[in-house]
Amino acid sequence: MNRRRRKQMAFHDFPTGFTGARIFPNNRWVQMSERMPWDLIDEKYAENFEGSKNGNVAVSSRVAFGALVIKHELKLSDEETVTMIRENPHCQYFLGYSEFTDVPPFDSSKMVAFRRRFPAEVLAEINEAIIRRQTKENDPSSSSDDEPPSNHGTLILDATCVPADIHYPTDAGVLNDAREKSEQLIDVLHARRGGGKKPRTYRRIARKNYLTLVRNKRPSFRLIRKTRRSQLQYLRRNLGHLERMAETSPLTEKEQQLVDILQKVYDQQQAMYTQRRRSVDHRIVSVSQPHIRPIVRGKLVAQVEFGAKLALSLENGYARVEKLSFEAFNESTTLQASCERYKARNGYYPERVLADKIYRTRKNLQYCAEHGITLNGPKLGRPPKDRRLYEAQKCLERQEAGERNAIEGKFGEAKRRYGLNRVMTRLSGTSASVIHLITIVMNLKKSLRDLLLTFFQLWQRGLIWRPQANYAFGQ
Repeated sequence: MNRRRRKQMAFHDFPTGFTGARIFPNNRWVQMSERMPWDLIDEKYAENFEGSKNGNVAVSSRVAFGALVIKHELKLSDEETVTMIRENPHCQYFLGYSEFTDVPPFDSSKMVAFRRRFPAEVLAEINEAIIRRQTKENDPSSSSDDEPPSNHGTLILDATCVPADIHYPTDAGVLNDAREKSEQLIDVLHARRGGGKKPRTYRRIARKNYLTLVRNKRPSFRLIRKTRRSQLQYLRRNLGHLERMAETSPLTEKEQQLVDILQKVYDQQQAMYTQRRRSVDHRIVSVSQPHIRPIVRGKLVAQVEFGAKLALSLENGYARVEKLSFEAFNESTTLQASCERYKARNGYYPERVLADKIYRTRKNLQYCAEHGITLNGPKLGRPPKDRRLYEAQKCLERQEAGERNAIEGKFGEAKRRYGLNRVMTRLSGTSASVIHLITIVMNLKKSLRDLLLTFFQLWQRGLIWRPQANYAFGQ
């Protein structure tokens, strides 16, 4: 059951301030509340309750989405977010409260439901609405009916990995985790059966064999192979027990999903062990988060990271998620789709695309040439013999490389400031929602900076009153 939100009160309707506490109009939460598309958020939020007439009234859309924004803006846990809302009157104003209260608005466990009710597709629409509104404020002429130019603007593209909160996986470690999960499931099924002889799992011996490898600072290749073989045997035995126990005690849907994951882990590890391979397609590196895949980066700090791969675009300083996948992909395949979406938004293609060298494939170069788009980077073929022309090209490449660094800074801001360097959620859907929410929060902060910049520019032009200097001071 859903109750549509009430109309938000205007700040100036209460000249004495927020009822129960004083609210300052220059506070960031007050300013951010004016830039949120609350009507669109309420419309998308209500779609989760279509046809639902029973149950308790759901938390309002503004409270649900606002709590997620507060969490990522302040980089808090779910519990700390509820505490911050209870203590901060400006946060409560941001959530649409009409008076200050010290009562927690909801339990912290509700944050999981909020993330599920705002999937990645909905968050992408909300992000687009925020950017569209800010673009109109910065450039009112952009919405005119004049014929759009052929090509205009700059689009910056790049990709990165968003690490998940898992320990560094090894083959023996993944097998050990799968074995322990299978033993826990055997205990549950045996207790449900209510008697009989419990299947033998040899869990103490299996644990001892695994610790022999883990506690060895420099394990030999033979010890690693021996540990993997023994863990495969223990896991195969447990899977056989589970198959027989499931005949008399049916599994729940969640338990069946776990059994399927364990069986897939066994099949992958058995294939790599027998064929002496180090990789396999769609490799599972975490039993608790089976959607996580290894992403090869080739960086000096981290050759391989484990999480989602994110392709991001930057237009006028505002970020958009172009592609998000837990499977590895080549980011160069996103260039043409990004340019087409740019045209759908603005009515014309970008004049320039600033991207890494991996984007300069033959297909992308041909596509950019057909649509009059300049793709940065060195030209194909030999360098020109004219020294001045060669130096001019090198100077232009350095300048465009410097402009492209803006998206590297955006990645750094997301990872160092907003926690994109480690996503703590455990489900694929909620992890994707967290990534989109961080993008929304960064764009909201960018809109506040643009507001300050606009005010400063108007003040410089003399369009805003400024006090005259008192030259009598110091005489």
